[in-house]
Amino acid sequence: MAKKPVKKSATKKGGPTSKTRKSKAVKKAGSGKKTTRSVSVKKPISEKERAQRAANLIANTEKKKTVRGRKADRPERSLTDKQTSSLLDAIVEGMQEKKARNIAILDLREIETRVCDYFVICDAESKTHVDAIGGSVEEIVEKMTGDKPYHSEGYQNSEWILIDYINIVAHVFLREVREHYNIEALWGDSKMTLIN
Repeated sequence: MAKKPVKKSATKKGGPTSKTRKSKAVKKAGSGKKTTRSVSVKKPISEKERAQRAANLIANTEKKKTVRGRKADRPERSLTDKQTSSLLDAIVEGMQEKKARNIAILDLREIETRVCDYFVICDAESKTHVDAIGGSVEEIVEKMTGDKPYHSEGYQNSEWILIDYINIVAHVFLREVREHYNIEALWGDSKMTLIN
């Protein structure tokens, strides 16, 4: 019976990263035997592909500049006073729902270098309590105002959860961590209101 001829597959052309595979005979150390292995060989790129890569590099650099700039990092505060007030009430209610301790509102509007208009700070007895308060704040704020946080972090270790609503940033601390960072003293120029 005659053997059928084996078809050789053609390598695809095009694209700056197209490669061809070649077999290379390699002599193993210590033994007199030669083995073969395939090695990738890059094809040279055309002038058009080189120009396209240079253009992409410039475009990507411009994107990074705008993203890393201050305005791209954080959106501008855009809520009205009434919306900010209802958001503030919803955050406080979310904290009170899970029995948060020592709730304080720092009014930062008079400070020129502020990051937002208000900080709402509270503390909790345990990491589980911190996590529960953070979840409650997000849930109640979404239910009452329809707002979702722009950014939240700290749920991994549940010692300090930060929930950022652009105009208002909520901080939920473990008691010892709150005493350690003492945000109220750092923003001492702000007007502070304590909630019972």
